[in-house]
Amino acid sequence: MAAAQLPPGWTLQQIRDVSGDREAVALNPNRAVKWVAFVGAHEVLHPEIVLGFHSLCLVKPVDDDDWYMGSLYDDGSIDCWAAYDDLYEALRGL
Repeated sequence: MAAAQLPPGWTLQQIRDVSGDREAVALNPNRAVKWVAFVGAHEVLHPEIVLGFHSLCLVKPVDDDDWYMGSLYDDGSIDCWAAYDDLYEALRGL
């Protein structure tokens, strides 16, 4: 099982400072994640890094440089509905 990890070059404090969320956490990436930007269509994402911000999260998939924003559900699954080229911009978009 993969452990929760932070993006290279980032600390948890930096993530909290940029996002404005003092309770941001790195989450275990072993979870169901879907890209659901279009109604009725979805794509399974394979997360490498997952950052949690209460009911929102940011996901960095394996072999993809984009960051996906989505809703974090009580069962641990995630539906992503926005994408960012850059982690900083994704954090500011929360």
